Amino acid sequence: MAVEVVDVAERGRFEARVDGRVAGFAEYLRGADLVVYPHTEVDSAFEGRGVGGALARAALDDARSRGVAVLATCPFIAAWMRRHPEYLDLAYQNRSSASD
Repeated sequence: MAVEVVDVAERGRFEARVDGRVAGFAEYLRGADLVVYPHTEVDSAFEGRGVGGALARAALDDARSRGVAVLATCPFIAAWMRRHPEYLDLAYQNRSSASD
């Protein structure tokens, strides 16, 4: 199963698509120096098939490419970051404490 993740800026979210169908999404709020990820949702038909992980990775890779910190208020994105420590440097909490 191939998951395509696209940034749908006009809706403020990344969408994961499988065979053209929206299988899930990760909402965001972008600022100049910070992006907030408040909510991620995966269609129950696609749960456990890597859709959420694909969304998290794409969203966090986008934040890294933009050079912005991440505030993951979405429990899924926050947990995904903890399971993938190579993304923890993006966390707003880590960046703000490093500059103190």
